[in-house]
Amino acid sequence: MRAEGLDHQVYCRSRPVNTETTTPWDKTAVAALTPLQASDKRYKILEAHIKKYQGRQDALIEVLHKAQELFGFLEDSLLLFVGSRLKLPPSRVYGVATFYHYFKLKPQGAHTCVVCLGTACYVRGSDRVLAAIEQSAGIKSGETTEDKQLSLMTARCIGACSIAPAVVYDGVIHPKQDPESALAQLKGWLPHGN
Repeated sequence: MRAEGLDHQVYCRSRPVNTETTTPWDKTAVAALTPLQASDKRYKILEAHIKKYQGRQDALIEVLHKAQELFGFLEDSLLLFVGSRLKLPPSRVYGVATFYHYFKLKPQGAHTCVVCLGTACYVRGSDRVLAAIEQSAGIKSGETTEDKQLSLMTARCIGACSIAPAVVYDGVIHPKQDPESALAQLKGWLPHGN
């Protein structure tokens, strides 16, 4: 079945997308970096990474991973840059960036704390761990402290069910956490030392 008024190549996902008819990017805007981007080595590294994938649109997730690794988070101008280089519409790039919890659209703190809320962790008290951290830090899950020292996040499951409840501090999994051990780990990361 063909959609009325749509080019078959654009409509059918099993074929390559005809970028001449689907991208909103101005060809001259895609050709060169802005002066600000040109002075930032991270953009050049990101462009090299995109070239490694030959600008393929199906490399979007890999390119976003690299962009976040380089910049720390994915701000709007960076998403637009990636979209222009991969010849993807902003809605596609933003949709992928917001769908996956790994991607961050706001600056993160110097330290990260991820509380697992998977079933095994939850029944063993991760909700109490999260509540204690939120109260002590004065932030909710998904937020960063005002001093940019701590970003608090939750995960549906980190795959560490045998050591539940598990919490990830700066990328390192800590087993069998309780509110007291979690707050002890965060001591020094919080402005009031709690």
